Amino acid sequence: MVESKKVVIVTGAAGGLGRCVAHRFLEQGHCVMLVDRSEKDLQELVSLWRRHYEDYMCITVADVTDEEQVQQYVKRTLETFGHIDILINNAGIEATNAKLVNQTLENYERVMSVNATSTFLGMKYVLPTMMKQNTGSIVNLASTVGYRGSAGISPYSAAKHAVIGLTKSAALEYAEHGIRINAVCPGFIQTALTERLAKDGVDNEQDAEKRLHAFTDPIPLKRFATPDEVTNLIFFLSSDMASYITGATYEIDGGRTAR
Repeated sequence: MVESKKVVIVTGAAGGLGRCVAHRFLEQGHCVMLVDRSEKDLQELVSLWRRHYEDYMCITVADVTDEEQVQQYVKRTLETFGHIDILINNAGIEATNAKLVNQTLENYERVMSVNATSTFLGMKYVLPTMMKQNTGSIVNLASTVGYRGSAGISPYSAAKHAVIGLTKSAALEYAEHGIRINAVCPGFIQTALTERLAKDGVDNEQDAEKRLHAFTDPIPLKRFATPDEVTNLIFFLSSDMASYITGATYEIDGGRTAR
């Protein structure tokens, strides 16, 4: 079943998961504002998708941690499409792998800003439009480490805990306006990022393979999620099929947090 056409903002749209999410909405006939800090990567998507989706997509180059630039991507979406139905707060970065005392303040603040502050700003400037409409859906990208600690990436874990807190609090505040706000909490996703993590600091493919096995062994399903699998959950939560779901957090980690 294809829903009536909706207007969707996807941040971090040029990354592995972001482009998968954006493409899913486009192929289902929705209009998408693609937001990313990399103009080169956004233009690459335009080149790939122009033939099929030119009238349904628009791009905005923006730093999602900058309040003025967030206001601008919201304004541009309204000028281009007239309204905003769905916000996917997907932009995020990984943390430097180090124990807390070896983490720099600069790295901590950057990770918090890109992962948590951007989520706050995205909601802050999209919510007024959704309140006027008395409808809307927001999906924030958190993580399974937003539920628990994770040695070596304390800034990232702290940021994802913050995303979950923002999601639950905002869901309570705006339910009366018919706005639903939920969080998706993936474990490892099969992207270029996980490939880099496996190869970081190792000398050969065999050692990288061993590290990958170390990541997947604690997962009951013994593999990473694909971007499509995570996109399925994001698409469901943002759609009318999830009309009674708000303030919820959904793990999608192959059973890892069930242990």
